Amino acid sequence: SAAPPRLGMEVMAPPLINALNGSSVKLSCTFNSCYKVENKQFSLNWTYQGCSNCSEELFLQFRTKIMNKQLDRFGNRVEFTGNPAKYDVSFTLKNVQLEDEGTYNCYVLNPPDRHRGHGKISLKVLTQELPKHDSTVAVIVGASVGGFLAVVILVLMVVKCVRRKKQQRLNTDDQKTEEEGKTDGEGNPDEGTK
Repeated sequence: SAAPPRLGMEVMAPPLINALNGSSVKLSCTFNSCYKVENKQFSLNWTYQGCSNCSEELFLQFRTKIMNKQLDRFGNRVEFTGNPAKYDVSFTLKNVQLEDEGTYNCYVLNPPDRHRGHGKISLKVLTQELPKHDSTVAVIVGASVGGFLAVVILVLMVVKCVRRKKQQRLNTDDQKTEEEGKTDGEGNPDEGTK
């Protein structure tokens, strides 16, 4: 049985973000709502969870204005870079540390929408650029697709050439039969005159 369509707010956030240690990363969270954002009613909470069983720590909140909860974990490295009026509640985490790895929850409430929207992002902190095998996979896939297309083009060309040769044979056969028909036609009246 199909689930009933969800009415009201929907929150969109990438499920996984990779960030290089020491870099800045934007944790994107957007939402759609049938209602215009009114600062007096709108509310937003960003929380951090170090593990699946860990409790959520509130570090960013919007109640009529943005308030940073100065968690020792983040210090002043959190900057709100969204715009609630444009349905964007993203933030940027500066100077990413290995211990920033974990789950970031984005909770949005925009009355008169009744239910609170929730987005969840898993942040993975890398100590170096993504390994090269990722590009190798892309090269292999690209080469495979390219090779496949080359084979398809080759087959199409062969088929076209075969058809062209058959057509030429048919044309030459038609010409031969026409020529044979002409000689027969020319030969019969000669016999008739004798």
